[in-house]
Amino acid sequence: MLDVVVVGAGPNGLTAAVELARRGFSVAVFEARSTVGGGARTEELTLPGFRHDPCSAAHPLAINSPAFRALPLERYGLEWLHAELPMAHPFPDGSAAVLARTVGETAASFGPRDAGAYRRLVEPFLPKWDTLARDFMSLPLTALPRDPVTLARFGLAGLPPSTLLMRRFREEPAKALFSGLVAHVMAPLGGFATGAIGLVFALAAHARGWPVARGGSQSLSDALAAYLGDLGGSVHTDYEVKRLDDLPPARAYVFDTSPTALARIAGFGNHYGGYRYGPGVFKVDYALDGPVPWTAKEARAAGTVQVGASSAEIGSALRAASREGRAPDRPFLITVQPSVVDPTRAPAGKHVFWAYGHVPHGWTGDLTDAIERQLERFAPGFRDRVLARATAGPPELAARNANYIGGDIASGAVSGLQLLLRPRPTLFPYRTPHPAVFICSSATPPGPGVHGMSGHNAAKAVWKRLRQI
Repeated sequence: MLDVVVVGAGPNGLTAAVELARRGFSVAVFEARSTVGGGARTEELTLPGFRHDPCSAAHPLAINSPAFRALPLERYGLEWLHAELPMAHPFPDGSAAVLARTVGETAASFGPRDAGAYRRLVEPFLPKWDTLARDFMSLPLTALPRDPVTLARFGLAGLPPSTLLMRRFREEPAKALFSGLVAHVMAPLGGFATGAIGLVFALAAHARGWPVARGGSQSLSDALAAYLGDLGGSVHTDYEVKRLDDLPPARAYVFDTSPTALARIAGFGNHYGGYRYGPGVFKVDYALDGPVPWTAKEARAAGTVQVGASSAEIGSALRAASREGRAPDRPFLITVQPSVVDPTRAPAGKHVFWAYGHVPHGWTGDLTDAIERQLERFAPGFRDRVLARATAGPPELAARNANYIGGDIASGAVSGLQLLLRPRPTLFPYRTPHPAVFICSSATPPGPGVHGMSGHNAAKAVWKRLRQI
């Protein structure tokens, strides 16, 4: 009999498996797809030689993750590559605000009226970032805070809505860039604790950047799987699990799945009936004949580019998708251009690029034209460089990854108390009604993103259970 069976080979499932194997438990992972990766995969979606990331591509949370930093993933081929700028936010007039590695360069891009306000916001937390990141990514009840005072100060700054926090800024560059940071988790700008979301992304960039993985996000997943193999664990792909009886006997089962899928497989009925899923995204992967012709020079040097003319436009796009049930006319776009720093991702002189905008949950329309009209505002001539495109709306994203219900790449709405208490209001989020069954997906704290901490935290709950029995 195995000690632990893990269902789902996304970053959280693989991390949980690795953490348990490191402690001497026998572990096997079962994955429905033909390759491991979940939200961290790389595929040729458009043309031969163009290697795209179907979901996550830039990794500020991964490089800052306490779980990943404790693992020897570099020995297994993971290499982080940094563009000249982690992120840029261009404006229609050709100017841009930037999220740079240094606080000073970032503050300077906001102009003199907001530079001081930004410094005062982030500089108190930056020297204690590693401890702070471990504290808030390890909650709840997986570890005692190492610096409760700093964590409390961070909570005071971040728990109010981001709209309140942004009152510190007077000019649009700072407001728009910070609004875009909040929108990475598809949360309405006026929601509870949205200020913390923006702060986390800003601090992560200043601490270690927003890199891409050489060769694509698959490199991270492959490194985790290879390390697991050396620890004696096994991975079984093309293995779809429809009920618990499909799995071999084990002392514990860990699910890197949506709460909906877990309830169906394990027979938990309506146990997660109150769990809410958020808006979806519409994503386009491009093969380009050259770099994106951004008007702003800063955008041409950045790995990630946010596209939204103002904080008001960004807020309007988020409201349309999350509350009004319609696709925005001018979508806020998150774009990543990996080949700016990694030429292995495309043939010589060519580039890969992706962009996505927010749409209502389960939306079945086509946002391609709206996305490209928005890109043309900031990069005139963009369409002329498109060699091929691969589009994916909510139905296609859900078909590729069963955790993305309705196209929700956050695996659950990141709003209200569900931002902190997911998948249920409980102090033990990784446990389920069955004492031998656990959940470790992005539907558990600390939530969405490629960081492995949900798997790391769930593994702690599992080994405590196994020690007891």
